[in-house]
Amino acid sequence: MPRSGAEARHRLQRAALELYLERGFDQTTAAEIAARAGVNERTFFRHFPDKREVLFDGEADLRAALVRAVVDAPAGRGPFEVLLCAFRKSARNLEDNRPFSEPRWKVIAATPALRERELAKHALLVDAVAEALRQRGVGDGLADLAARTGWAAYQHATQAWVDDPAQSLDAHLLRAFEDLRALSATAFPERAQAES
Repeated sequence: MPRSGAEARHRLQRAALELYLERGFDQTTAAEIAARAGVNERTFFRHFPDKREVLFDGEADLRAALVRAVVDAPAGRGPFEVLLCAFRKSARNLEDNRPFSEPRWKVIAATPALRERELAKHALLVDAVAEALRQRGVGDGLADLAARTGWAAYQHATQAWVDDPAQSLDAHLLRAFEDLRALSATAFPERAQAES
């Protein structure tokens, strides 16, 4: 039996992930997860409200950390510099948890209900980051656009890191934001030409 709450939580997460990979998310019950972890079902529900949340544990902490990093960033930085700094800080945690993150992504990708849940969690995160940018004085529309674009760059970097783990997530993040800057610096045709 696990001796601490943190140990039980970790064992439940590991057991859930193993079972989801073996049987699939829909075919796995909370009772089976608890049994695999060596705890009772009541202990499972003391740690997680449902079997989906095992895979999304830490999302609220990530959201709070990103908001804090955006709000606390030095004055004078533009929205993308602020976001890059915040995402680089959060990337360290993701890199440290890679053994859990990669199989987690596989389970989510294979389960439509989990993909939907992940999109909802990401929307909350983007909204919180946009609000943090507004607190820094960034206008409403620009804050929303920067948060959505920055999050897309973060997700792009994360996927590149999964595909190419030889480079750090930090290196992929830097490249994604450099590419974003390059895209935004691309000259656009005259408005009159675009409208014709």
